[in-house]
Amino acid sequence: MVLNIKMHIQLQANKLSKKPAYQAINVEVGVVIIGRNEGDRLIQCLKSLSKFTPQIVYVDSSSSDNSLEEAKNHGAHAVSLDMSQGFTAARARNAGFKKIIEIYPDLTFIQFVDGDCEVLEGWIENSVLFLKNNSHVAVVNGVLDERFPNKTIYNRMCDSEWKTPTGELKYCGGNALMRVDAFKNEGGFLPDLIAGEEPELCIRLRRSGWKIWHLNHPMMLHDANITSFFQWWKRTMRAGYAFAEGANLHGVAPEYHWIKESRRAWFWGFILPIITLVMFFLNWKIALILLLVYPLQIVKLTFKRNNPINFYFAFFLVLGKFAEAIGQLKFLKKRYLKEKAQLIEYK
Repeated sequence: MVLNIKMHIQLQANKLSKKPAYQAINVEVGVVIIGRNEGDRLIQCLKSLSKFTPQIVYVDSSSSDNSLEEAKNHGAHAVSLDMSQGFTAARARNAGFKKIIEIYPDLTFIQFVDGDCEVLEGWIENSVLFLKNNSHVAVVNGVLDERFPNKTIYNRMCDSEWKTPTGELKYCGGNALMRVDAFKNEGGFLPDLIAGEEPELCIRLRRSGWKIWHLNHPMMLHDANITSFFQWWKRTMRAGYAFAEGANLHGVAPEYHWIKESRRAWFWGFILPIITLVMFFLNWKIALILLLVYPLQIVKLTFKRNNPINFYFAFFLVLGKFAEAIGQLKFLKKRYLKEKAQLIEYK
């Protein structure tokens, strides 16, 4: 009987000794969620972060559903962006960071989350411990998987896109844990970028001596929900725009940021089609030979990796260069006509 009582007391003591350490990590972390009409995905996202309530800020970009109300109902601080300015993910994340630091000025780490993601158990605690043990690292992300990769070919391509080698990286994605001081010292994201704001911030962080790291640890489930060709086309066009904008900002040595990606888009999506079209009027046989370059490129990419669905990936990679080229042209039009950038939404 005495032995059982002692064992019970020891078990309770062990639980209490672990709880403060766990809570100590939680009070150091703030969460910024951004979203627009995410519906049930946002609810799932908020539920997965319940242990960090109330240190959560949800930033809404003019949703027409009940996203703001759901965020408040789940204990998050809700921010609605001013509609008089253009919406960008960068602007939303900056607004969320500003708000949460105003409420909790002593936070050490910020976890940025897209509203279509579910944060997996243990991710934040493990990544915080990693940053504490690696003072030279400013940003860390982990394994991001598609929730429904087999629903559409577009979701499957997204799932493949999320795969990142473990260790030091040049860039991170939108879902990442960052040091508050590092983020603040760099001035956060560039708010006018309609895409590619995370790689751009990572360039500035690395120039300041920080490292970006990928952990082989489950981080989140993502729901791309790309169900149509039109959605994929707009998303790919946005990528082309981001390549052009990134190259314009950091395309010189030593970064040469997105120079190769931009050149590929120009060659496959604009220059080669123009040359082929001109050749049809000069020598149609040569024009037909030039057209064969596209299926040959698809075949080359198909056998580049040992994957049974690579033909579809290869086909869309080649086709996507036309969408990327349009994105490049959109950026040039905006730049030279000094137009205001417009968000390219795909869902």
